Amino acid sequence: MKNIVSGTYTTLNFNNETKIDIGTSDETAKFGNLLVICVKGSVAKEALQLAGKENIAGKIIIDTTNPISDKPPVNGVLNYFTDINFSLMEELQKEFPDARFVKAFNSVGNLMMYKPKLDAMPTMFICGNDEAAKEAVSDLLATFGWETADMGKAEAARAIESLCALWCIDGFLKNDWMHAFKLLKV
Repeated sequence: MKNIVSGTYTTLNFNNETKIDIGTSDETAKFGNLLVICVKGSVAKEALQLAGKENIAGKIIIDTTNPISDKPPVNGVLNYFTDINFSLMEELQKEFPDARFVKAFNSVGNLMMYKPKLDAMPTMFICGNDEAAKEAVSDLLATFGWETADMGKAEAARAIESLCALWCIDGFLKNDWMHAFKLLKV
């Protein structure tokens, strides 16, 4: 697993200096208060095991992963290795019960994650079992230029992970990757 044994962590201070260090997965997990898991879905559990259960316990973890299988898309539609009744995030939460997972950033490309340049502020759908963790992630999303739609507990990841497949269709069929979802309410 040499492709996931290291991580980066960033220290920000108020005089506009940023320090970026590199460490092992467990060093990164030990250091951070808010972690981001951003690996291929099929190795997410192993990446978190490398970080160490004791190092992620109590930490907020933004789960960007999706259960995308190795099978190629069919007419632009991704294949998943999970079924509709159990999400990858639920599996991770079950395996690491002391971590505070929040599903986010899984249904948009990396170029759109920070300050997306769209005609309207996009909506990031989130879910998780810890209300304080979701509030912290919502604050981060607002700073990044997103509105948040909290869809509830971890079971909602079943629907949120499916948004990745929907988001990817335009990319695969039209080579258009610069879009995001918007929740409209009356």
